[in-house]
Amino acid sequence: MLVLIKKLLGIRPTVNFAQLIKEGAQIIDVRTSEEFASGHIIGSINIPLQNITASLTKIKKDKPIITCCASGMRSASARSILKSNGYENVFNGGRWASLNSKLLK
Repeated sequence: MLVLIKKLLGIRPTVNFAQLIKEGAQIIDVRTSEEFASGHIIGSINIPLQNITASLTKIKKDKPIITCCASGMRSASARSILKSNGYENVFNGGRWASLNSKLLK
């Protein structure tokens, strides 16, 4: 029952993104190439959201995946698309700048 209440309220367990990176997570930045060029997380892969389905072969299924974008909306959509295509370990990292600051700590 508690799990259902948390799900309804949008409360999710805290994700340790730095630990996921240590475990080999891939960071997929789903912003446009222009946005990506203006700043991004070192080592992240730029796959704009509109190209995510066509680019599934570039994303490893055996590693955790962290999606990010400018605000968290596109990365949430990307997470949904990946989950619906059989990717299991997918996490929405939200804003790339916030995610980057969490990884630098």
